Amino acid sequence: MTKEQIEQGHVFLIDKPLDWTSFDVVNKIRWNIRKAYNLKKIKVGHAGTLDPKATGLLLICTGKLTKTIDTLQAQEKTYTGTIKLGVTTPTFDVESEEDKNFPTDHITPELIHETTKQFIGEIEQYPPMHSAVKVDGKRLYELARAGEEVERKARPVTVYDFKITKIDMPFIDFEVQCSKGTYIRTLADDFGRALKSGGYLTALRRTKSGDYDVENADNASFERSYFEQHKEKEGL
Repeated sequence: MTKEQIEQGHVFLIDKPLDWTSFDVVNKIRWNIRKAYNLKKIKVGHAGTLDPKATGLLLICTGKLTKTIDTLQAQEKTYTGTIKLGVTTPTFDVESEEDKNFPTDHITPELIHETTKQFIGEIEQYPPMHSAVKVDGKRLYELARAGEEVERKARPVTVYDFKITKIDMPFIDFEVQCSKGTYIRTLADDFGRALKSGGYLTALRRTKSGDYDVENADNASFERSYFEQHKEKEGL
């Protein structure tokens, strides 16, 4: 891949590792591009945030293709993951400790499968307090860390499919196809409530974004320069 191709624009498919933020990946790729191609400045951005505790497909755009980020973000997404029932956490995932316990004796496989139907179609979600959404100019996670909870407006999202792939109580595995803006952490919390119990996300992986598939992505471990590896592969 040449310097001109990078500047004109390219979409890189990255398999984001656990505990990396989306911006960590963007910054690492920007640094590697500048080093490998001797560029002082290059536009780099991602098309759809993944939480640090999520893994999977992250689309990284360079150069002029950063203008397509909004279009890429609007594409349908597919996720796989695991929900633990009977307990909750303040962040709706493993970023925080379990804080409340709920009964699960009444939860049957039939009830689990039947309850998924409530979440298919256009639904409304409230952004979690531990999110980057701004209210009155402040990030919700900043308010949450200060011990504040504020009123949030519900947002319409679309869940095209929500299926349970494995039940091993109190854990259930799932696959979700959804629109832009869907919080899978919130879906896990709402699902636990709908079961008259609790639930939080213990694992999440984005497998598809539009026509892009994580099976075609590169791992972003960056043990050595990502772009040096690409240049070696292509004999540059």
